[in-house]
Amino acid sequence: MSPPGRRVPCSRPACRHSPAHRPTLAVQWAGRLLCWSLAAGMTTAATDLVLAPRGMMWHVLWPLPWYLTAASVPAWAILRAREKATRDAPEEDPLRDSWDQAA
Repeated sequence: MSPPGRRVPCSRPACRHSPAHRPTLAVQWAGRLLCWSLAAGMTTAATDLVLAPRGMMWHVLWPLPWYLTAASVPAWAILRAREKATRDAPEEDPLRDSWDQAA
């Protein structure tokens, strides 16, 4: 039995990840980076507002998550657009073709 939260490897060829899934993985990681940098930016902004830290490096550190958010938004958008563009069109039903030929 596998530990909770872990996937059991599949031996079937259909279960193996193809290169087509790689853009999806990149989109997921870019989305996670976007969400976490946005959360960190909100946390540092709230800390700056409520606690008003006077540390020597604070004025440099608190905007860094916002810069990361600004950089990750276009990265996520471009990767998401590429993912949607490379997604295969649904395959035509082979039975429909045989019905068209029969008619």
